[in-house]
Amino acid sequence: MALLGQIAELGRDERRGGYSRPVHSAAENELREWFVAAAEQRGLLVERDRNGILWAWWGQPGPDAVVTGSHLDSVPGGGAFDGPLGVASALSAIDLMRQRGQQPGRPLAVAVFPEEEGSRFGVACIGSRLLSGAISPDKARSLTDADGNTLADVYRANGIAPEHLGEDGGRLAGIRQFVELHIEQGRGQVDLGAPVAVGGSILGHGRWKLAFRGQGNHAGTTLMADRADPMVAAAQAVVELRRIAAGRPGARATVGRLTPIPGGTNVIASQVDLWLDVRHRQDAVTASIVEDLHAAAVAIAAAEGCTATLTEESLSPTVHFDAGLATELRTVLGDVPVLESGAGHDAGVLAARIPTAMLFVRNPTGVSHAPQEDIEAADAGAGAVALADVLAHLTRTAG
Repeated sequence: MALLGQIAELGRDERRGGYSRPVHSAAENELREWFVAAAEQRGLLVERDRNGILWAWWGQPGPDAVVTGSHLDSVPGGGAFDGPLGVASALSAIDLMRQRGQQPGRPLAVAVFPEEEGSRFGVACIGSRLLSGAISPDKARSLTDADGNTLADVYRANGIAPEHLGEDGGRLAGIRQFVELHIEQGRGQVDLGAPVAVGGSILGHGRWKLAFRGQGNHAGTTLMADRADPMVAAAQAVVELRRIAAGRPGARATVGRLTPIPGGTNVIASQVDLWLDVRHRQDAVTASIVEDLHAAAVAIAAAEGCTATLTEESLSPTVHFDAGLATELRTVLGDVPVLESGAGHDAGVLAARIPTAMLFVRNPTGVSHAPQEDIEAADAGAGAVALADVLAHLTRTAG
């Protein structure tokens, strides 16, 4: 909590509340500088790889490494702990290991992944996706933010050569295991009375853009019967999405962003873009929700004299974390609960290539991606101790 206090003023959003720390904004760059300074104060060797991921090594980098860490970027108006708790806890865990006189028997690193939230370029976990080959470099380079800046241009402006982005098989081959600590983003641990839990799986999830096109016109001179208003179609589609998802137990479906073009109060929009976030533990159910909404949207649009086009922006299948590693964590920590996560994480992306696990720390409000996200100091401390215990165990050499 003391470490998090050092960054408590960085990226505060006075309009939305909470924090807005998109990747390579002034606030996120300051957070990265904070991490580098904190790591170097601990004698860690810091490097930035070709995908913009920061690595802080205890001792010399080498094969058979154990890695922990998380991210520092946020959603617009997000909470203080989503991402930074995992980074601060990793540094604290190293402090605890040193206080105990524990020296890792294999390389140990703390990693900070960029653009985990996808709040600037629309695709979550860009750093881990590039590292693992889950996104092509060409697609990543061509992503644009709300101001029309490409990821390639933004990375170049921040000293990262975009032509070198992409899968890093050599680095992955040197990682034995990855463990990410994260604040829980729901009420699971509150209901179980558990300050620390182990992750079992991550729901499959994706993001889609649904674009409605109609006829822009004057709000005062165009009769209601003469309109082809994409906003009306979009509004019906949002309600329809809720109806479709409610019919699939365990599904989550959200429209959190909607953009009318041109966006004038006295203008009938010519186009309305909205973004879907759909999640379910069964990937086939996720797909069926999106397919059903697409068909409904086309019919709704036609009835309003408009068109509807669906584009997939990202898709992550359901992830089950490495069972053997999860068992090791529960052996170290005792009979802690195993939780399913409805939120995506870098650990989930990396799970396709290396053994990964997650530790969750209780969130007393159960609220996340909002200013009310919270954590109690005792639980934060318990999480750091748990992570230190896990890292000490995983970095022991045989015998």
